[in-house]
Amino acid sequence: MAERRRVAITGIGAVTPIGTGRAGLWEGLRAEQSAVRTITRFDPGMWRSHNAAQVDDFAASDYVEAKKAKRLDRFGGFAVACAMQAADDAGLRLEAEDRERVGAMMGSALGGLSFAEGQLANFLTQGMRAVDPTLALNVFAGAASCNIAIELGVQGPNSTNGMSCASGTIAVGEAFRAIRDGYADVMFAGAAEAPLAPLCFGAFAIIRAMSTRNDDPQAASRPFERDRDGFVMGEGAAVLLLEELDRAVARGAHIYAEVVGFGTSNDAHHMTAPRPDGSQAARSMGLALRDAGIVASDIGYVNAHGSSTPLNDPTESGAIKLVFGEHAAALQVSSTKGYYGHALGASGAIELAITALALDEGWLPPTLNHAVPAEGCDLDYIPNHGRDADVEYALSNSFGFGGINAAVVLKRHDGV
Repeated sequence: MAERRRVAITGIGAVTPIGTGRAGLWEGLRAEQSAVRTITRFDPGMWRSHNAAQVDDFAASDYVEAKKAKRLDRFGGFAVACAMQAADDAGLRLEAEDRERVGAMMGSALGGLSFAEGQLANFLTQGMRAVDPTLALNVFAGAASCNIAIELGVQGPNSTNGMSCASGTIAVGEAFRAIRDGYADVMFAGAAEAPLAPLCFGAFAIIRAMSTRNDDPQAASRPFERDRDGFVMGEGAAVLLLEELDRAVARGAHIYAEVVGFGTSNDAHHMTAPRPDGSQAARSMGLALRDAGIVASDIGYVNAHGSSTPLNDPTESGAIKLVFGEHAAALQVSSTKGYYGHALGASGAIELAITALALDEGWLPPTLNHAVPAEGCDLDYIPNHGRDADVEYALSNSFGFGGINAAVVLKRHDGV
């Protein structure tokens, strides 16, 4: 077997409701304020849920020339913007790279579906001539990684997976493997999601998955809390620039963290409900730990999926206890979805960016809106206010429709 190469995170790009870019994301976290509001993108009156976490200050034309920006739908624009931010943050000079050794792995639960929804409305009211000619180019999820490749000229491994709310974590895990196993030297890895359109939003409202705390939107996303009543939909994206560690060190790059382990499994149980015993969620974490070559007690922080739904939160808490055993009592755990809702496939990428920054900065973000723990949720969820902490290893979880589970382990870079 070929030697496993070490993989560093050297760049972070983000477009989120709490901030844009690495610095904006971190400032938003330190502010400890929820970005959830009553949705203004459309009239939510037909649905029981009226809350969302919107990105209100994004324009693709801030990143690419206006003609190119017109050919990108919102989710594609998010992806390209984050990749460009990540490259800039890493100080990567793409013109000096072997483009065939640089690739892009992305994730998205819905891809360009909300864009297609708008074009269907145009078609039904005004006919085919009103349909944007870029529809076929934007609706497929692969537009995320392909647009990154085209805009940045990178010709290495390229794919976009559609594994629901675990897709961002899986994209980072697969990009990690591509570098570790020698198929690439540099990878753009993350996810993008732009689901805030009436039908996409309503698809989750009609299955009663979303919070109806419409009178207090900022408190609507409340992971692991007794009075939670569902998730809050969000939008956004994040891209991590991963590269082989030795070359990153040689060029003097700042290393936020190392990616050291990845695990995934499937509940094979139900399309929307997690397996009640949490065994496969636990298995994905265990596989990631084994891949990293560490034991459970080495982990100091878990960035939980923590979706604020009645089923996920106690199941994930139980799965953590299955994996970590006695160490679970000392483990620091938080869900950052209280800040920006649940951005579906993009959540895992955003949360890995947050986890990398937490290791680098020595500060763990809190679980917002946490007053009384829910039944079955008895871990240290870092309630309401973050804390300074010296953590060497952290794990980030993502779970999605279809029973998909994914976990990635990060390690603080110590210069060795």
